[in-house]
Amino acid sequence: MDILQVQIKHAGYASNKKAVENINFSLKKGELAGLIGPNGAGKSTTIKAILGLLPEMEGEVKPAGQKARYAYIPENPVFYDELTLWEHLELAAAAYGMAECEFLAESGKLLEIFRLQKERHHLPGSFSKGMQQKVMLIIGFLIKADIYIVDEPFIGLDPRATRDFLSLLKEESKRGAGVLMSTHVLDTAEKICDSFVLLADGKLVAQGNLAQIREICRMPGAALFDCFNKILENLA
Repeated sequence: MDILQVQIKHAGYASNKKAVENINFSLKKGELAGLIGPNGAGKSTTIKAILGLLPEMEGEVKPAGQKARYAYIPENPVFYDELTLWEHLELAAAAYGMAECEFLAESGKLLEIFRLQKERHHLPGSFSKGMQQKVMLIIGFLIKADIYIVDEPFIGLDPRATRDFLSLLKEESKRGAGVLMSTHVLDTAEKICDSFVLLADGKLVAQGNLAQIREICRMPGAALFDCFNKILENLA
């Protein structure tokens, strides 16, 4: 069952209304899809189009059900300067109408997983890049979303935090949430993603599971990294 259908005829900015074009794919319930492509391919623009954050957009993004809850975890953490970590969590919980008992249980669990219990009353602006990224992950996972949109989550994360993040992703996929994750870390994407959406020059150039991507490249048994480069070479 599709939990999200993306049909972008074109989308972009006032200076470039067609930064991305003809991008059509769907995300199934419980699926973890990797959005991959070289720098400038249009990954972040596609994510912004899905979230309705672009001034120019022609197309349609259809979630399954009008009340589907999104969680967006951006590449660059964004915080309110005056709010502590705990106050950011309270704000997110209030925005989504979480019951207090649910909020306390989930926030406590996530703070423990990412080892930020002692920093709960500190300002995230004073944290390291890795700690700030953990805060964004905690906020994202707090609400138990139906659809997760994650942009380059591994930047700044240490190996232990990466492991914890991937474990939570698997839990949410088992629960039935759909995950669209933009990443340059192809070896990790190959291990955890069910399918891939490959962009180049603002267009979709390949999609499918690893077996289908290998078939497109005519490279049976090849790693995702090698398939990725082969597709880009064929486009050159």
